[in-house]
Amino acid sequence: MMGSKGQISGEFLLLTGVLIFVLMISTIFIATELELNTAVIAARNGATEGMASSAGAIYTKDAYSDYEKKDNDLLMPYSVEIINVSYSDLGFDGNYEKKKIQFKVYATSSKQLSKKDLDSIGDRINYNLRKSLAISFNSSSSTNKLYNPVFSPHYVFTTANVKWV
Repeated sequence: MMGSKGQISGEFLLLTGVLIFVLMISTIFIATELELNTAVIAARNGATEGMASSAGAIYTKDAYSDYEKKDNDLLMPYSVEIINVSYSDLGFDGNYEKKKIQFKVYATSSKQLSKKDLDSIGDRINYNLRKSLAISFNSSSSTNKLYNPVFSPHYVFTTANVKWV
């Protein structure tokens, strides 16, 4: 009888050890997936914020003065709609020692605007997307004033030009 009690304890310890090991491996995988999901949510929120600030014709004083002199179309509110925010895994970036992710926004406008105007709106959308990522990962201090690129513990994020459809 004494021998069988020892065997059960050994099997229990082995099973417990294997479960702890599986949990540790799972936690690492789940943490990186959670980080990427957080980035996707932040990117969508930032793109929406960029679209909303463009649609409301909200500009800094310097930008407003510049547009007022050159380009009155951007000072009028217009309708921009975000169709999709997607990302591409660009692989491991040796410069930053992290995996590189590039976000791309697909948008449309109900008003006919010049390519220059669409680029300006796209820049605003991408800026707000990157800013939202930097705020989400508390990495504003480790990037430049345009938030390009943005860093998280396991990723480096960039944006492609907005695709107008």
